[in-house]
Amino acid sequence: MKAIDQQKTSTAPVLSLAELLEQQPPTPPPSLVEPGLLPAQGIWFVGGEPKVGKSLLVANLALALAAGSNRIGFPVPTPRRVLVCQFELPLPHFVSRLLVMRRSLGPAADHHLLVDTRATGHLLSAPQGLNHFVAAARAAAAEVIVLDPLYSTHDQDENDTRAMAALCQTLLRLRDATQAALIVVHHIRKSITREEIGSAFRGSSALHAVGDTYMLLTRPSPQLSTLELRFQFRYSPPQPPRLLKLDPQSLWFSSAGSVPIAPRRRHKVDPTDVTQALGTRGGPLRYGELRNQVMQQTECSRRTAQLAISEACKQGTIVHNDGQYRLPL
Repeated sequence: MKAIDQQKTSTAPVLSLAELLEQQPPTPPPSLVEPGLLPAQGIWFVGGEPKVGKSLLVANLALALAAGSNRIGFPVPTPRRVLVCQFELPLPHFVSRLLVMRRSLGPAADHHLLVDTRATGHLLSAPQGLNHFVAAARAAAAEVIVLDPLYSTHDQDENDTRAMAALCQTLLRLRDATQAALIVVHHIRKSITREEIGSAFRGSSALHAVGDTYMLLTRPSPQLSTLELRFQFRYSPPQPPRLLKLDPQSLWFSSAGSVPIAPRRRHKVDPTDVTQALGTRGGPLRYGELRNQVMQQTECSRRTAQLAISEACKQGTIVHNDGQYRLPL
């Protein structure tokens, strides 16, 4: 009878809170990539502009996960079995890229990094395609599945919220069927602001429902091989941006320090800034000279400086006489 009760508990679609608590581990499982970047069975979206280095960085991540290496600055507590499903490079070219990276890593990842050699042509958006990826992950006993890039795994309209929501549900089915974490490479919208991270991804309204981590790659300068990484988390504490630098010989990224915090620009300018501008120059100024001095001093726009000068005249903190502006006598 006890065995029957245990079987019933394990297969029942509805469980009590007490039964659910019995199934919970005594401590939460550690993240596969710290700090909290890839939770167990989590979904990590990696995005950026074309040719920014997304696939190189994700290949680094896959090797580091397979080797249990902290090489690129993200702590990996233990080696994991990683299945790579990549669609951009012919298999020989992809293997050549891995071989270059392996030279400085050694053989630590050799038996934990696995490649789906028949991924191309299979679509997650089709039942037979989903079945292929589930079978491949189970054959590999994968703990992490890499999909690079997402748009090669479906034939849906990424501007259609319903189509993207259905695709996201397929990602969840892949995760649940394999009990593996997912690293998904995806592209971003053409025009984004610096403050956007998760919302920068195509189909972001649907992706927000399934992602645990969003990492956006940008290149601070086109002439440099440095990447800036910015993060957005669904559950984990926020993380500051990071800089990584690519070694073109080894094809490995390494930490290049933290991103300097830019001073906050002022947006409001008041009449006291106008009087300070006149005082700095030490005498009367024509309108254009005063406006430029206010703009330089406060880093404001031309329009903001004009409004501040007008307000200072109304308040009487400056005087307009004979085409020049001066402080009251």
